[in-house]
Amino acid sequence: MHVFYALVLSIIAACGVQLMLSRHILRTLLGVSLLSAAANLIMFYAGRIGAKAPPVIPDGETTLAATAANPLPQALILTAIVITMGVAAFVLALTYRSYRLNTIEEVSNDPEDTRVSKMSGKESIDDDEDHLQPDARRDTDAPDELDALPGHEGSR
Repeated sequence: MHVFYALVLSIIAACGVQLMLSRHILRTLLGVSLLSAAANLIMFYAGRIGAKAPPVIPDGETTLAATAANPLPQALILTAIVITMGVAAFVLALTYRSYRLNTIEEVSNDPEDTRVSKMSGKESIDDDEDHLQPDARRDTDAPDELDALPGHEGSR
């Protein structure tokens, strides 16, 4: 029975990793959720191995029975679920913002990262303007089209 649980949990984790490797934001979110669920189930199952009773202290006793389940993994799982929901809400907010600004849900390559990856070993990154491509822009503190969602231009 342990082999069956290990196989199922490894399949869930593998599906989560496969979805996380996608460039589509919603698939990545689903992959993070699946991987988190697999990790939670692994912790839960590890806390139940060899346990015959729930982690309850009977009246009049001060310790758990030797056959009781370990309550620590269950507490860690509750914390992990809350953290996962927070991360999911954050990624959904980023997805919404990306969709509103670009009307696409796929993450594209960053032009600056592409330029740096194509540099030869002799060149170095410095603050000189002569090695930048003409279309490469420096980030400034001045507001631009990405600083506010459409319809919120007057909020500054």
